[in-house]
Amino acid sequence: MAAASSSLHAPRERLTKETLNLHHAIVSIMEELEAVDWYRQRADDCDDPELKEILLHNMREEMEHAAMVLEWMRRNSEDFDGYLREFLFKDGDIADH
Repeated sequence: MAAASSSLHAPRERLTKETLNLHHAIVSIMEELEAVDWYRQRADDCDDPELKEILLHNMREEMEHAAMVLEWMRRNSEDFDGYLREFLFKDGDIADH
């Protein structure tokens, strides 16, 4: 069983293709963000300037991947689209909506 499938909370055969695709995207963005965290921590802990730059470069690539998946989610989920439009790139208090 694939890692993404192991986190399903309902029988796979009962899920729609759209639900499975969104699940794959959610698992992927979680993995990308985890990689961002790992690279950032390693860069902070690194005392070699050249290696630190490589690690930060890798971190930024993972951010790019996460952003691409987030955009796919926006394009393919009306709910995500609505919330992203409501909260992203806005000034003011985030929680005050």
